[in-house]
Amino acid sequence: MKYLHTMVRVADLDASLRFYRDALGLEEVRRSEHEAGRFTLVYLAAPGDHDAQVELTYNWDPEAYTGGRNFGHIAYAVPDIYAACQRLADHGVTILRPPRDGRMAFVRSPDQISIELLQQGPALPPAEPWASMPNTGSW
Repeated sequence: MKYLHTMVRVADLDASLRFYRDALGLEEVRRSEHEAGRFTLVYLAAPGDHDAQVELTYNWDPEAYTGGRNFGHIAYAVPDIYAACQRLADHGVTILRPPRDGRMAFVRSPDQISIELLQQGPALPPAEPWASMPNTGSW
């Protein structure tokens, strides 16, 4: 058995790509348009690791998606939790659970899917502004 991907339905493909690709740093692996079914599939993966992918499913006919929290979360290991959070913040993403412990942070996609970021290897030493930053909302 081999893990292939996690599918997430998105309401705005451009906003989702700005989050997953531009802010989070994933690469677009492939894309397919399905005119008969009226949907687009975009597969993204972490640079250098295309084994674990996220499939963004964009249905061309508007739908309201609720319950993103019911999904749980997608998790990524990052080489520098502080740099990853700064990159996201620089792209206008709210850090919901800052990496106060140098180990873990949470953000949400435009469709309210929780994304967990985990420091690769041991936790980094606590650093500002993250160490004193409060939680925001829920993740």
